[in-house]
Amino acid sequence: MSQPKGYSALQIALHWGVAALILFQLILGDDMSHAWRDFSKTGVAAMSLSVWAHIVVGVAILAFVLWRLVLRFTRGVPADPVGTTAKMALVAHWGHIGLYGLMLAVPLTGLIGWYGNQSLLVEAHGWLKPVLIVVILGHIAAALYHQFILKDGLLLRMKRPQN
Repeated sequence: MSQPKGYSALQIALHWGVAALILFQLILGDDMSHAWRDFSKTGVAAMSLSVWAHIVVGVAILAFVLWRLVLRFTRGVPADPVGTTAKMALVAHWGHIGLYGLMLAVPLTGLIGWYGNQSLLVEAHGWLKPVLIVVILGHIAAALYHQFILKDGLLLRMKRPQN
């Protein structure tokens, strides 16, 4: 497989779509915690619109992340920008592994915990939230570092498709 010059339009759309859906979950996810507490106490969950939205959006995130991974492995990813050191490449590699791992683990622990009535997984789902936030902030900081300090055009790869 040859290495593409940039990301495809589909890869870019999935990147920003998943980012928006995760932001939605982080902002409006507290109702889910209340529903789980109610279910734990009474055995009945209040299935409000926000609870259903959280579940549906979580499933969408899981599906889109799996799609992104398929594209990543079948189409490939562009080479590191010129001037990338071995240490920077290693940090980027492990950062992406961590980010993808969390984008899979968070919805999976939530879904299996909720529908399998597994308190430990529901707790893990909650513990993973701040970890995901920190990794996302690191991802954003790295992108901004490339844009404003290194000025190597890395951020453009997620703005304009290049085949």
